[in-house]
Amino acid sequence: MSTSDTTTPDQPNTPKYREQPEATTGMPAGIPYIIGNEAAERFSFYGMRSILTVFMTTYLLNASGELDPMSDEDAKFWGHTFIMAAYFTPLLGAFLADWLLGKYRTILYLSVLYCLGHLALAMNETRFGLAIGLGLIALGTGAIKPCVSAHVGDQFGTKNSHLLAKVFGWFYVAINLGSFFSTLLTPWLLDRYGSQIAFGVPGVLMAIATLLFWMGRNKFIHIPARGPGVFKDAFTGIGGLALLNLIPIYLLVAVFWSLFDQTATSWVIQAESMN
Repeated sequence: MSTSDTTTPDQPNTPKYREQPEATTGMPAGIPYIIGNEAAERFSFYGMRSILTVFMTTYLLNASGELDPMSDEDAKFWGHTFIMAAYFTPLLGAFLADWLLGKYRTILYLSVLYCLGHLALAMNETRFGLAIGLGLIALGTGAIKPCVSAHVGDQFGTKNSHLLAKVFGWFYVAINLGSFFSTLLTPWLLDRYGSQIAFGVPGVLMAIATLLFWMGRNKFIHIPARGPGVFKDAFTGIGGLALLNLIPIYLLVAVFWSLFDQTATSWVIQAESMN
């Protein structure tokens, strides 16, 4: 493929697939859109998660609109099930991007489902709305997770790769700022204005994140999907050996996150009972 823009014939309405020109030494034009998207998305996710357990144990309604909260144990179970799903679906997102859609379209399409999940939580305060909302959010946040960082790397060529460290520094600052402010703001919104507003604000931020990412569609370097050969590469030869070597790491990582994510479930319930 040359360094000039080329369009795949079966996708006339999608952004052009192109490689990074080797002569480019400056900052890629799409980076601000990615960083803005990530800040808003992390605000969305951590804001929703910060009030989830309190919502399930205090604000949940039944189909008749009457208060019908979960027990502490049920809330912990569903909270951890949601978190587990959010950390499993990155496998699906990675294969979807490499196999069929490419990173850009995977992020964009699943971000729309992500927004619908927030809408379900904000509009339906029953167990049905909770199940639909958490299912869509777990799929959205998890499946885009492996694509975003890789999409950042796709924007760079050999001439400007020295800027990667700086960009990833900004990238993680955006993540931490988004999550920090949402963790402070969203519980306040829940206490002051109720669950619909508290879930609605993170939903609006997710919609902004999706819009920012779409606005950068013609600024990004787009790497096309590789097709079904990705499965062969992943599970045989060097790829299969790499997966086997990663299994012990993933087992240990799972233990760490199982403990760490009690900050959104068990520790919230403990804090509610403290003087």
